[in-house]
Amino acid sequence: AGPGSYTVGTMSERFDCHYCRDPLQGKKYVQKEGRHCCVKCFEKFCANTCIECKKPIGADSKELHFKNRYWHDDCFRCFKCSTSLVNEPFMLRENNKVWCSNCTAAADAPRCKGCFKPIIAGDQNVEYKKMVWHKDCFTCSQCKQVIGSGSFFPKGDDFFCVSCHEHKFAKTCAKCKNPITSGGLTYQEQPWHSECFICSNCKKQLGGKRFTAVEDQFYCVDCYKECVAKKCAGCKNPITAGFGRGTSVVNYEDESWHDYCFKCTKCARGLANKRFVCHNGKIYCAECPKRL
Repeated sequence: AGPGSYTVGTMSERFDCHYCRDPLQGKKYVQKEGRHCCVKCFEKFCANTCIECKKPIGADSKELHFKNRYWHDDCFRCFKCSTSLVNEPFMLRENNKVWCSNCTAAADAPRCKGCFKPIIAGDQNVEYKKMVWHKDCFTCSQCKQVIGSGSFFPKGDDFFCVSCHEHKFAKTCAKCKNPITSGGLTYQEQPWHSECFICSNCKKQLGGKRFTAVEDQFYCVDCYKECVAKKCAGCKNPITAGFGRGTSVVNYEDESWHDYCFKCTKCARGLANKRFVCHNGKIYCAECPKRL
């Protein structure tokens, strides 16, 4: 029975205790379900048992009840923080333990993967693939600085800020040695920033364009012709192997010719890979000097 199902008073009439038959006149008694009993017998036979301390809730005690469970008012405290829950919101949890609303919220809240403490309503947090962190607990695995709501790169169980990811995982430009974060190109299996792969003379970017490599320098077609290529002793134009007609070069002493320009001065016969005669600085076939 719950509170209010019995009354307590001092007996003025001649009644005996229903259980022990001791006279009740002038003594404190309890009336329950039409029966009168002394306080001692009430606690022994009639009183509800406190679910927390397991002791009877006597006639002189204040009693609290909820769903057929009973507590002394002093036993009705939060299981976690021991705050009195009289006139306070509460939750009945496992093992018949009562919890205050704050402890209930903390117990049911998701746990931060960083500090393992609960993330309660109002906390700023970061979520990623069913994992959650306090905003200040979401840090870079490399530099340990707070990433918070900023950009990051996941690698297995680790998370990296943009700067650390660039230095740890990004390809490094063969020229400037700095990370290549986007774009870029590859030449001879080495990565380059597009802005670093340029003509050594005019500084124009060479990505996607024709160029010539001379040792560790690169030249666009125009700059190679103008600044690097040898001039043909015959037509006086640059000898640019791979940039147009004629890829073979004839070298004699300190001069060079396109293969199609290396011909007899008199009869114009092509002399590439043939016998020739040099006379007064001019090239002739083997027969023409005899006719001079």
